[in-house]
Amino acid sequence: MKLHLSLFTAMLCISISFAQKPKDTRDISIKEGFDKLYRVSTNYKGYKVINKENFLDLKQQVLDSLKASQNLLVEKNNLLTASNLDTKKNEDLLILTKLTLETSLKKENSISLFGIQLSKFIYNLLLWALISILLVLVIYLSFKFQKNNFLTKKATQNLKNVEHEYEQYRKKALEREQKLRRTLQDEINKQRNS
Repeated sequence: MKLHLSLFTAMLCISISFAQKPKDTRDISIKEGFDKLYRVSTNYKGYKVINKENFLDLKQQVLDSLKASQNLLVEKNNLLTASNLDTKKNEDLLILTKLTLETSLKKENSISLFGIQLSKFIYNLLLWALISILLVLVIYLSFKFQKNNFLTKKATQNLKNVEHEYEQYRKKALEREQKLRRTLQDEINKQRNS
């Protein structure tokens, strides 16, 4: 039974899918409508006699097509207007994005030093110039220190030599003075004894 029911359902689906829809009279084009009206109309003394019902159907078809075309035109115009507005918004957004990008690139390529915006090249140049000046100053002060240290050691050595010579001179002078006093005392003693 289930087999018969599934077979019947399958046959019904196949027959429905292959069935043709009846052609709607409104689906034909306006040109085809006029051609059909011309063919079915009769002749009378060189004139074509049109059936009133066929004429009204064609008139309605033309008016419907015209209204559909107008609606389509209005819809397309609305779509075009919306598209133009979107394009304008996108252009404004693009301009804003470009300005933001330009500002960001300026900020990225510059460094603020004491509130002054400097490009990275100038900042690097200034920094390396300052480092070079400080390096030259350190080297100069180092040489100056070594020279002054050498002079100080030399002066200290000279002072020690002078103090040593002075001490020797003082001793010699003291010895001479003592010798002279002895000699004087001896002379005084000789003078007293004589």
